[in-house]
Amino acid sequence: MSTKPTPTAPAGPAAPLRRLTAAAALTALEGLTLAGLGVYMLYVGVAGDADSPQQAETGGVTLLVLSALPLIAARGLRLGRRWSRGPALITQLMAMPVAWTLWTTGGGMTAAAAALALSAVAVVGLLVNPTATAALGAGPGEQAP
Repeated sequence: MSTKPTPTAPAGPAAPLRRLTAAAALTALEGLTLAGLGVYMLYVGVAGDADSPQQAETGGVTLLVLSALPLIAARGLRLGRRWSRGPALITQLMAMPVAWTLWTTGGGMTAAAAALALSAVAVVGLLVNPTATAALGAGPGEQAP
């Protein structure tokens, strides 16, 4: 009786592209969430429902500005731009303490904390993968053009 080796999925160029696409999607989702929270805070501030409308408006504008980093990084990752890896990783490193703070708050924030932490860890894992790093041209032996 002969045994045939089981075929394995090729690790061609599609694997790093899938990793970069997944990292881009998660990073974009984080950016869109920040933008949504910023719009909500602005609305609450303008509608006058906040204890301090000025503070709500300032917080909303701040969140909108901060949402630009992950959104720009996600676009760069999707297009395979080398520069996008740094901002995407920085975004994830900034998200981890936020997730911890949400976790320690408890209550309804626990689910948000878990989602944010899992997303951040997943993106870091996807971006430090050697094939994804090589696809972006950011490997240890790579030279900047």
